[in-house]
Amino acid sequence: MYIPTENRKAISKALFKEGVLVAKKDYNAARHPEINVPNLQVIKAMQSLTSRGYVKTQFSWQYYYYIITDEGIAYLREYLNLPQDVVPATFKKVARPAAPRFGRSERPGGFRRDDGGYRRRDEGRKEGADNFRPEFRGGFGRGRPQQQ
Repeated sequence: MYIPTENRKAISKALFKEGVLVAKKDYNAARHPEINVPNLQVIKAMQSLTSRGYVKTQFSWQYYYYIITDEGIAYLREYLNLPQDVVPATFKKVARPAAPRFGRSERPGGFRRDDGGYRRRDEGRKEGADNFRPEFRGGFGRGRPQQQ
């Protein structure tokens, strides 16, 4: 299918910028919702890049999901004349703040076990009470009495 050069470049720029592209399987849609290009041209351009191995395609619930590969990044850098330091948004590392560490100093009203009130053990004693002596009187299952 013939796709004008400016439309092909717009599709390539959108794909390289985000690293992913989503297109609804609607061949009669006038325009793609994110790119000002007919939806059919977006699908066919991505189909071409998929056949060359530059894009991985996933289809689910009437939507095409296109993910750029490493070979696709190299190809689009050359096609769009971009420098090596420019990468798609999905390949950028996001600096996240360190997770808060929970400790006793930060949580004064939290769970405390240092007061010794709960689950305290007497040192030197065994687990369980001394007067606990279970008695088994035969029988099988569900407490049925033994037949004689």
